[in-house]
Amino acid sequence: MCWVQRRGIIRMKEIQEHITIVVPQRGINDEGKGKKHALYLLISKAQTEYIWMMDDDIIPPQKTPDCQSIDADLIILPLRMESKNSKPSLLERLQIAEYAAIQQLTIESAQRGKAVMCSGANLIVRRDRWLESYPDLHPEIPSGDDMFLLESFKRRGLKIIALDNPQYDAIVRPQTSWRAFFRQRMRWAGKAPKYTDKDIIKCGATTVGLNILQLLCPLIILFKLPFEYRLIKKRDQSVSLFIAFILELFYPIYLIISLIGGLIRRNRW
Repeated sequence: MCWVQRRGIIRMKEIQEHITIVVPQRGINDEGKGKKHALYLLISKAQTEYIWMMDDDIIPPQKTPDCQSIDADLIILPLRMESKNSKPSLLERLQIAEYAAIQQLTIESAQRGKAVMCSGANLIVRRDRWLESYPDLHPEIPSGDDMFLLESFKRRGLKIIALDNPQYDAIVRPQTSWRAFFRQRMRWAGKAPKYTDKDIIKCGATTVGLNILQLLCPLIILFKLPFEYRLIKKRDQSVSLFIAFILELFYPIYLIISLIGGLIRRNRW
């Protein structure tokens, strides 16, 4: 696999010449206007049919999907969270468990034709379709390019699929401090009021409702834990039942903090 960087565009050669990999870098190719503008500049310059969007802090997948044979407008690829440490901290282990559940929900919902999540850290899209959707990405909001793109594609009836293959996994790292963890979650939550897709809204409302109910009636955890643990284990066999249980206890509190903080600070992200 050969990687060549040229003016902010990273192209994968000797694999498939119809895919350009773009890695937007704030402060380098965004003209001071944020990640979405950086993506627009890079994707506009690309000449290939497909664009593979990646974050600059991931470990890329081992394999390249054959986009032309798949023939989709948006291809959701899996992510796996791993710590750099041989003995991850409790915070890292909780994030790994949560991320496994999120990724499994992402893949399963897309496979059922009701995608509710995707991540621009590992995402393939038809170049022309992305450019057509750019006005729908809320350029005035610094983040959220992936979720607003998903909404736009669903609204336009474009073909969305998810590939569930470990060879397509990109590796992401957990946050190493509670402050960084909550800042990230607040940034994610701050975009929620802009979502309009009914599947995304339903999923979010169900999640918030169940966790508020758990705060009012802790026994709800007995019903939630088996479902959540099933999602986690299908994605990451290394997560123990103990960590999943601790996550369930902690989740309602952190969710409320993230929602309130995200709504208060949403104009700063």
